[in-house]
Amino acid sequence: MSVPHEAKPRTTAVVLAGGTGQRVGLSIPKQLLKIAGKAVIEHTLTIFENAEDIDDVIVLMAPGFVPDVEKIVAKAGLTKVARIIEGGSTRNETTERAIEALGEGLAEGEDRNVLFHDAVRPLLSQRVIKDCVDALDRYQAVDVAIPSADTIIVTRTHGEDGEFITEVPDRSRLRRGQTPQAFKLSTIRKAYAIAGGDPNFQATDDCSVVLRYLPDVPIYVVAGDEYNMKVTQPVDVFITDKLFQLASTAAPRQADEAAYRELLSGKTLVVFGGSYGIGADIATLAEQYGASVYALGRSTTGTHVENPEHVDDALSKAYAETGRIDYVINTAGVLRIGKLAETDNTTIQEALNVNYLAPVQIARASYKYLAETQGQLLLYTSSSYTRGRAEYSLYSSTKAAMVNLTQALADEWAGEGIRVNCVNPERTATPMRTKAFGQEPDGSLLSSEAVARTSLDVLLSAMTGHVIDVRQQDPTRDAAGSSGFEQALASVLDRQEDV
Repeated sequence: MSVPHEAKPRTTAVVLAGGTGQRVGLSIPKQLLKIAGKAVIEHTLTIFENAEDIDDVIVLMAPGFVPDVEKIVAKAGLTKVARIIEGGSTRNETTERAIEALGEGLAEGEDRNVLFHDAVRPLLSQRVIKDCVDALDRYQAVDVAIPSADTIIVTRTHGEDGEFITEVPDRSRLRRGQTPQAFKLSTIRKAYAIAGGDPNFQATDDCSVVLRYLPDVPIYVVAGDEYNMKVTQPVDVFITDKLFQLASTAAPRQADEAAYRELLSGKTLVVFGGSYGIGADIATLAEQYGASVYALGRSTTGTHVENPEHVDDALSKAYAETGRIDYVINTAGVLRIGKLAETDNTTIQEALNVNYLAPVQIARASYKYLAETQGQLLLYTSSSYTRGRAEYSLYSSTKAAMVNLTQALADEWAGEGIRVNCVNPERTATPMRTKAFGQEPDGSLLSSEAVARTSLDVLLSAMTGHVIDVRQQDPTRDAAGSSGFEQALASVLDRQEDV
């Protein structure tokens, strides 16, 4: 029987960041390398910051770079990071320092859960964290691993002749180890204490220390994720950056209707593209929950988003009448289908003005208002942003720009507390889509109301810099036993078929 959540011991994540950047050709530790606009270690720490099962975080940083991490933590507002200390010259020494720090202040007989995680694995999922913590209800040591898709061979070097195969193990029993590795503090402390008496002690991971020096302690294996990759080689930097570009995040739902009213009452929303479709539905929902909403559109208020004066006037009016602007949403867009070589200049200019320049102008004009309230700018992309398609060159390219604009502004405005996110709905039943494609089969499209509801959840969340998928079927839920990587790949392929 599982231990109730409130009865669980305190759980600490130890982020091991003692490595260097030599293998990726850097003069700084690889965990300080920027990927998708943020240092790798910031991505990793943010994962634990958002993990419900993690109470606090300790960072073991490469000597000489502790101040760099302190600045990152302060700027990002990572409240769970309790300590940042220098790591040792080896993995063993670094873990020993972490164990010593974890033991400080513990009462006699008190224990705690600890998860050791590589700082350079910034794509760790919340599911793996939860599975590790839950497993510690029953086991004293937990590893994370995935099956090997490759055949593993054992080799031996024969002088200058090179390597030769000596064995081909059964692949069905082989696993590739990942992190985190989770332990009861008392268990890993005891294993290291025994290991300390071995003059030949050397280990590259902590489960091997338990396996060797506490052989009677079973080590449970949690299923990892293919995309929980480690940034080690130069190619890993490029792969990870691309995965961050494609990655989507789920917005946390509020508990009930009362929660929406409490969070939206007294707030001001300005919705560009609010005449119909997703924008109109956002406006309706927010008004129902007590927000002051300014829904602006070409057909209703005569607001042309491509006109900077119209944008400035709309924001000035909302601020003058309510004294604040908490959220600015832009759902306005045009969808023109056709071959680029056959498209006239007027159509090209319209697509660029409405789909790209207008969001840029809206962002620039909204900055001063959102900085005052530490509010949020919400933009919209299309599932075609991951791969441009024939006859959608203008639409796909401008929607891809929204993703880059979101990620850039989230980083640029983080110091002011302004959040910037981007919603990526799959094919949605809106007047714009109907105009472009005509009537489509019932049930084949997502409802604009569903996208609007998710949009509110994003606005009320603490997330920033994210692309949030809204889909009829969640591709991250494994209904057929496929791996996380296969699900992610299927999601990307689906996006290539959607608009």
